[in-house]
This record gives sequence, C-alpha cells and structure tokens, in this order.
Amino acid sequence: MAVLAILASFAWKDEAQTYDTNSEVVQTFAGSGFSGYLDGVGQLTMFNYPNSIVADSHSNLFVWDSNNSRIRKIAPDGTVSTFAGGGSLSSLPATGTNAQISGVTSLTIDHSDTLWASGNAGLWKITSGAVVTFTGLGYGTIGVCADSVGNIYFSTVGNQIFQYATNGVLRVFAGSGNRGYADGNGIFTSFFSPGALAADAANNIYVWDNYIYLIRKIDQSQNVTTLAGKYQNSSPSDGVGTNAAFTSVSQMCVDGSGNLILACGDSIRKMDVSLNVVTMAGNFSPQPGYANGAGNSALFNDASGVCVSQGSIFVADTFNQRIRQISYNPQPQIVSGGNLGIGTFAGVTITGIVGRAYQIQSSPDMAVWTTRATVLLTSSPYLWIDQNLTSGNKFYRALLLP
Repeated sequence: MAVLAILASFAWKDEAQTYDTNSEVVQTFAGSGFSGYLDGVGQLTMFNYPNSIVADSHSNLFVWDSNNSRIRKIAPDGTVSTFAGGGSLSSLPATGTNAQISGVTSLTIDHSDTLWASGNAGLWKITSGAVVTFTGLGYGTIGVCADSVGNIYFSTVGNQIFQYATNGVLRVFAGSGNRGYADGNGIFTSFFSPGALAADAANNIYVWDNYIYLIRKIDQSQNVTTLAGKYQNSSPSDGVGTNAAFTSVSQMCVDGSGNLILACGDSIRKMDVSLNVVTMAGNFSPQPGYANGAGNSALFNDASGVCVSQGSIFVADTFNQRIRQISYNPQPQIVSGGNLGIGTFAGVTITGIVGRAYQIQSSPDMAVWTTRATVLLTSSPYLWIDQNLTSGNKFYRALLLP
C-alpha cells in the first residue's frame, strides 16, 4: 500500500450483514412442533403450517401461519403474538385481528416497515398500525418483494412480473404473458409459472421460474437473464450458475453481502454473487425430518420461508410447525490488484460488485489494521475518502465481505 497524506472529507456508510457463529448451525427459535394456535414465548407456542417469513428493521419477524389464517409476529426475544388476521371482517380495509385474511402465498416488507402479502385474491398492504387494505388486481399473485425505494414487485399466474411503484402506478415489469422460456427485455421475455421473488441492494429482482427450475434476474433496465439452474431438470445439485440444479424454491431473500438465500424444501441453499450455489443446512435426502445441528446434519420438513435478521437466517419449517434459526460466519476477501486504487488522497477507489458490502481498513504500519467503514457499493468504481484528521502515515485496504 502507498503512504498517503491525510485529507478531511466524508464517508457514506452502510452496515453489512454479520453472522454470529463459526459454522452453519440450526436450532429452534419458536414453535413447539405441535400444530395449533398459541401465542407465548419461544418453543412454548404453536403454529399451524407456517410458510412465509420476513423481518422488519427492528428485528421483528412476521410469519404467515397458513392454517390459522393469521400473520404472527415474533419479537427478537422470541415472544409470539398475533399481528393480523383471524377476524370476521372480509370487507377491507379492516384493522389488525378484525380482518379476515386467507390464501396468502408470500410476504415481504418494505423500507418503511410496511408489510405486503400476495395471495389468491391479489395484493394486500398492512401498515404499521395493522390496517389491512386491498389493492384490487383482479387475479392471483404468487411471489412478492420490495426494492430499496419501496417499489413492490409481484409474480402472477399470468406468467408476468409486475411493478407497483411508490406513486401508485402499476405496470408490467417483465414477461409477455406467454408461457415459456426466453431471456430479453421487458415484455419481450417469457416465464413459466414464476414464483418466489427477492430484491438486492442494487434493486435487481430475482425470480424463481417454477416450472422450468431456473433462477432468473431482472435489472432496473428490465433486462431478463438466467443465472442458475438447469432447464427443466429438477434433480438438485450444487455448483456454479447453470451447473447447479434446483427441485423447488418457495421463498428467497438477499443478505447484506449480496448472497441469495433460498428455502428449498429439505434444505437452505445460498447463491453468492459469483453464482456459486452451496447447501448451507439440510440436505437432498428424500427423507425429511426434524433435527437441529450443523450443516447437513440438520433436517427440515418443508422449509418454505426464509429471511435474514439479528445476524441469523430464520426459516419457516412448515411441517415441523417451527421457526428455525441458522447462524453462520462467512469470511471476507481482501481486495487487491486492479480492483483497488490508491491516489494522492487519503482513501481508496474500489472497482467491485455493485450491491456488495466492502469493509475499509487503515493501518499506520501495515501490521495492525483498524476498521474505518463498511460501505455498500452503489456504483463501480467507488471512491471512499478518509474523513478523520490525523497526522502521520496511513495505509489502506478494502475487504469484500461475504
């Protein structure tokens, strides 16, 4: 690294996802394993086929408890309560537990902590005051996700992906409506029963294309590309990109480091930004079950919902009637060579991956390094300037977080 003079400037910071153990370990966070309806704390509670899960900015979890027709809320300390649904009012809007909700297929939560639910009747919006409203689409929706500015995306039975913008404008984002498989742009593309959706920090939309077993991406220019999976091949296998294969994906989420986390029935899998697909927990065994433990020694019975919160991955384990927790600790990679530039300013220029988190460190002697900032790349190259006034020499390096 070069010796640099110190300049006063600014730094934009964003917190990356940090996980809290040294390996992928599965444990039970809530639910007794008995089907039923019981609020309470931790494992002294009951769910009835939970199958979608999301987290808000305060680390509260929200679970669609399908056979109870309720959205349950789980506080960070494991306290389970009923958030919405279970009421007698089918005419919407209605308030919280007075509302009658049914047929939900997926949940998401936007940057303002507003909860959205897709379902057989369309799209619901549930505000922080638990007021339930219906957007009135006239047909069924399947997957749903929110981008960083609050636009909502949902997949439909009509083989299209829609965008419901913050200004209330509804438009087709991708898909011609013709059933099939074609990459391209906007409406000049085709899907075959698109299901689960997820959005990353760069507002790329990931789509599980259910009947052809592919993970596809739609960027904000509406370009559709295929990332992973084998066309019409449902025998699961890990690998890179289209050398990996999937049987099913019921929900997806993106962590703070840009990894796509996937709920795949009997396993939880991860695809990183290099398109490397690995199985984090569970396995491809045809015999589902229930077991806590590390990696593939853990067992699920229809892991159908997944989200990231509190430094862990949370899973709605449907037939086990439980919410499971997975903790892990991925390792950072040092950015070097042509990807890291140092000039006559105090700081670094990173040529990296938009949407990924990078940790910037400094040292007076290249022996002891101090973390200075964690940044989420919103553009590439990305310039970070040291804002602290000190004297003496200073060296810099950047680490790509996992």
